[in-house]
Amino acid sequence: MRVSAKSDYALRALIEMAVRVEDRAVSAEELGRLQDIPHGFLQAILADLRKAGIVISQRGQSGGWKLARPASGVSVADVIRAVDGPLVSVYGLRPESVSYNERADVLQHVWIAARDSLREVFEFVSIEQLASRELPDNVTTRTARDDAWQPH
Repeated sequence: MRVSAKSDYALRALIEMAVRVEDRAVSAEELGRLQDIPHGFLQAILADLRKAGIVISQRGQSGGWKLARPASGVSVADVIRAVDGPLVSVYGLRPESVSYNERADVLQHVWIAARDSLREVFEFVSIEQLASRELPDNVTTRTARDDAWQPH
């Protein structure tokens, strides 16, 4: 799996929103400056997140962007799906929709297993956990293994 710039930027912007005192809105300009995200790109990302019900925009003097629901209720998977679509796709199709001939149909099982593996992490890491820097055990256990840090 490749993590897109959109997903990375979206997660970084949401972390900034989650650490705001008293759930105060933050401008797109400030989000972009704090996380070094190009303004035009960030505006498109925020629009995707708004459409998914993850953020809301607030007009006025103290306007800007803020989370539409508690940070504990927004997972990394929610964010990736909002800005990039399904966690795993095979030439644009969901793994369960792909069909192969009899010799290659085992590939579908690999794609389904890969998606399940990603879900084990992405579904159980929330924006709140990212903002507090307290990841769940299933993530810290995986990153504690030396081979996890090695490129292959």
